[in-house]
Amino acid sequence: MKLLFIGDIFGKTGRDLVQRALPALVDRHEIALVIANAENSAGGFGITRETGDAILKSGVDVMTSGNHVWDKKEALDYIGLEPRLLRPANYPHGVPGCGALIARTAQGDEVGVLNVMGRVFMVGIDDPFRIAEREIDKLRARTPIILVDMHAEATSEKMAMGHFCDGRASLVVGTHTHVPTADAQILSGGTAYQTDAGGCCDYDSVIGNDKEEPLRRFTTRISGGRYKPASGPATICGVFVETHPGTGLARRIEPIRLGGRLSQHVPQVDVVAAE
Repeated sequence: MKLLFIGDIFGKTGRDLVQRALPALVDRHEIALVIANAENSAGGFGITRETGDAILKSGVDVMTSGNHVWDKKEALDYIGLEPRLLRPANYPHGVPGCGALIARTAQGDEVGVLNVMGRVFMVGIDDPFRIAEREIDKLRARTPIILVDMHAEATSEKMAMGHFCDGRASLVVGTHTHVPTADAQILSGGTAYQTDAGGCCDYDSVIGNDKEEPLRRFTTRISGGRYKPASGPATICGVFVETHPGTGLARRIEPIRLGGRLSQHVPQVDVVAAE
């Protein structure tokens, strides 16, 4: 099965490119399921029903999130109405929404999706490793094809999650930093891994934000106003994964960078992965 994970969709420029480019990408590579981190889709901070519905309409099947999921108050209601929107599973009991689901492809195959959030340099929430183990066990009772979005600041914590889930998940991919890493690989137990998928944003920016305000804060320590999403040409950044039909483990992983100013990379459609 071919899966596509799209990194953090940032503001209108990221949403617009996903809406324009995703359908052709799915058709060309025969992708069965698309997962995207959508927590920054509304003005760079949070998600609304309008932005979430637009992302789903563009061809995304499941939306993951992270620490910015609650930045727009209406997300508290939207997440209860839209089961395809996940929040990190290690938020405390009683928080609206859920952190894992079973998605079904157009062909009827089941794919587990799990969203967890790290604790290093992040808010103090429940142990992501303990919660990931619990939720993966539940998902594996239904399907061996499981994708994990590890929303975290520290690369070490993301890498630790990759090795922790190795052999039990199809893909562990990091989000949050909006910068794609160059370490796409298949771990020794068969799990595909990349430390950060990157963001869908204008890269003539500071992690998707217009440069002026971040530069002011870094150079003067004075806030001159709110961050605003950069509005130039965006790049779709993500990860393409192909799984073994029996085990659900990975046989191929490739980064995707499409559009904008980054070096371009999309999978070759005529590549046949070795069994």
